[in-house]
Amino acid sequence: MAGKDYKAKMLGNHKLHPETQMMGYGYDPSLSENSLKAPVFMTSTFVFDSAQHGKDFFEVAYGKRVRADDEEPGLIYSRINNPDLEVLEDRLALWEEADKALVFASGMAAISTTLLAYLRPGDVIVHSAPIYGGSEFLIRNILPAYGIKSVEFEAGGLTYTLADAIEEAKTLGRVAAIYAESPANPNNALVDLERMAGAADKLESDGHHRPVTVVDNTYLGPVWQQPTKHGIDIVIYSLTKYVAGHSDVVGGAAIGSDDVMASIQGFRTIMGTMLDPYSGWLIMRSLETLKIRMEKAAENALMIAEHLRDHPKVANVRYLGFMTEDSPGWHIFQDQCKSAGATFAFDIVGGEAEAFKVLDNLTIIKLAVSLGGTESLMEHPYHMTHADVPDDVKHRLGITESMLRISVGIENASDLIADLDQALSTI
Repeated sequence: MAGKDYKAKMLGNHKLHPETQMMGYGYDPSLSENSLKAPVFMTSTFVFDSAQHGKDFFEVAYGKRVRADDEEPGLIYSRINNPDLEVLEDRLALWEEADKALVFASGMAAISTTLLAYLRPGDVIVHSAPIYGGSEFLIRNILPAYGIKSVEFEAGGLTYTLADAIEEAKTLGRVAAIYAESPANPNNALVDLERMAGAADKLESDGHHRPVTVVDNTYLGPVWQQPTKHGIDIVIYSLTKYVAGHSDVVGGAAIGSDDVMASIQGFRTIMGTMLDPYSGWLIMRSLETLKIRMEKAAENALMIAEHLRDHPKVANVRYLGFMTEDSPGWHIFQDQCKSAGATFAFDIVGGEAEAFKVLDNLTIIKLAVSLGGTESLMEHPYHMTHADVPDDVKHRLGITESMLRISVGIENASDLIADLDQALSTI
């Protein structure tokens, strides 16, 4: 085993696929008693071989000197680095073909740490709408207390476009970040990622500060969409969802090139928003089945969406796979997405009372927020995940009291359809 490269991305002239690399990339069994799987390193601190090593490690960790090309970053303290988290980060970066990934205690920890690393008082963040309710609350209610303004554009670009939002933002301050969620939660509206990256580049070419571009890729990533391949600087994940995939762990990630991730890593170290080792180990386990779980869920979602489209109690199904060439987001879907995924919203005939009745009569599908787990979940965005979004904004974006969101799991699709049918029959 001596001399084996555990970070090899090629086998001769053959490029290895991420789903294969999830089984062992970045882990050398000989460093852990030849254990096939990486152990859980439940330690707060690490012993230095010498005082000089301690000095060397800290100098690199705190940026006092640049690490030499052949120098490995030394283990210091689990707030700074930990073997489980390092292996997990190496594997996550493979999906985006990016330099570096950082993992966090939650998706919101990843989002807040990333934005705080790049935003300063007086800056403006331009963001798509709708977005996850927690992200919306952070941008709309918390960042303004620190002198950071925001301007939104509509995912899909039908009314208020990204270009409109940037022009408005330029009158308010330095445009420091463009943030998007695509597909959008909960209505599946899409943002053109290449146009978003191009808008940031144009600001720079026009003599303005170039804003960092950030995309929440939780709905489709990392299997069905890779934003870095479309010019996006930083990709955000709630690892809680599809990546961890078993509804038993909370985590987040940010992924990008070494230069854009450096300041985020510094903020994470000082703010203490990193993931814990055991959660990292659980997510690393889940990466091994990520692709097959997402493939099965997407297969089920297509069957369910097709059934709901023809159901007399369903008014509209917001499933990406139903777009046609004359749909506003058709070209975006074709260019960016490899699948329609397994989370979508649909509108039932009626309003809040009817929507609640459907939810209360589900048997197999669980009434719960979150998404991307092995089990199917449904919720009411208007009063649950997007409760903090102002009502007028929700109505403008089509998030109504008749909307339900389903995250399709890996159960038998016919059983899920039977459950939906019996629940819908009650209205």
